[in-house]
Amino acid sequence: MDQTILASVVLVVLTFGLLASGIWVSVALLIVGMAVMELFTTAPMGSLIASTLWDSSWGWALTSLPLFVWMGEILFRTNLSSDMFRGLAPWLSRLPGGLLHVNVIGCGIMAAVAGSSAVTCATIGRMSVPELTRRGYPLNMTIGTLAGSGTLGLLIPPSIVMIVYGVTAEQSIGRLFIAGVLPGLVLILLFMGYTAIWSLLNKEKLPPPEPRIGLLARINKSRSLIPVALLIGLVVGSIYGGIATPTEAAMFGVVGALILAAFSRTLTWASFMDSLMTAVRTSCMISFIIGCAACLSIAVAFVDIPRTLAAWVDAMQLSPYVLLAVLAVFMLILGCFLEGISIIVLTSSVMLPMVQSAGIDLIWFGIFIVVLIEAAQITPPVGFNLFVLQSITGKNIITVTKAAIPYFFVLMLLLVLITIFPSIVLVLPSFMSG
Repeated sequence: MDQTILASVVLVVLTFGLLASGIWVSVALLIVGMAVMELFTTAPMGSLIASTLWDSSWGWALTSLPLFVWMGEILFRTNLSSDMFRGLAPWLSRLPGGLLHVNVIGCGIMAAVAGSSAVTCATIGRMSVPELTRRGYPLNMTIGTLAGSGTLGLLIPPSIVMIVYGVTAEQSIGRLFIAGVLPGLVLILLFMGYTAIWSLLNKEKLPPPEPRIGLLARINKSRSLIPVALLIGLVVGSIYGGIATPTEAAMFGVVGALILAAFSRTLTWASFMDSLMTAVRTSCMISFIIGCAACLSIAVAFVDIPRTLAAWVDAMQLSPYVLLAVLAVFMLILGCFLEGISIIVLTSSVMLPMVQSAGIDLIWFGIFIVVLIEAAQITPPVGFNLFVLQSITGKNIITVTKAAIPYFFVLMLLLVLITIFPSIVLVLPSFMSG
């Protein structure tokens, strides 16, 4: 058997065997990389692994990651979710679906300050599930809107998954962030559209509309949203305008989040240290995965798997659309068993050469992958948003999954739209300055 094929078989079997055993993803990737390099190359494995771990641990692009994680953790401990419900409810209560739309818009706002799908879903869910249940909204739609909209934390900047992809694919994190803005807004509209259509077809399952209130009363209730809107504008606007790098924008975000927490009187020494240590743990976990994945990538490169696969794809003469369809199915299958960051670092060394050889823009492909990972967040058995909502509602995983299924198909619709109209992704990055 050709050595490259044998190495590929060993890599796949060993990787999935270790992951199935329950071992940490980062350790599994490191072991596989060391084994492949030792068995199939003559390279000095020890020194290469050590230097690769060191090189991948101090990349400047990675410095924005712990800062954005910390910003989200600070705001997670404020009154942001309750402020959003009070501020958004008067504007959305008269739409078809009523206050269900608060879940969608609220998750969109939280996504712009948290960078994490699970944090977005948990923060809004803890507040809205009891409130919507009390007002008589059907639980399946409350769960469904939260499950789908919670995934916005991956697509709307700042996104932790985008940072990981940008580092792995060596693409501009700032451009990736801005590329996610328009698809994120389109996805919010699609979620709201589906919710409105369902509500019009099932009026008897919804409570009567909220009483109308005047414009001044609505504006008064929405004042608490202004500081968060300014913080979002500061972070995203500074990147888009070329005023700040993602790392500098993250620093602005952390300072702004601390100021908001101080003004809302939720900033205590205990909450400050809790947010800081949680951010440290999360960032270390992600950085360790990235470093170990770099070791696997260099081992895969030494045995020539990426070039062989790229040549194989070229020989098959697959159209870009067929290639994307195959990769999408592959990613969705992986998403049933792995979380998003692991999927990116595990597959990038193989997928990126294939995508590049097909002439697909890597910024666009980054958003394509993020949407697929969003879908993986609401697919069993390893759908993190499903676990979050199961813990909040106390319902079993089957009930939660059934409620989330329609929003999975809405995500697939977005995938089709950005494939047919790639300008949805690429138009804003093309206008970026700096």
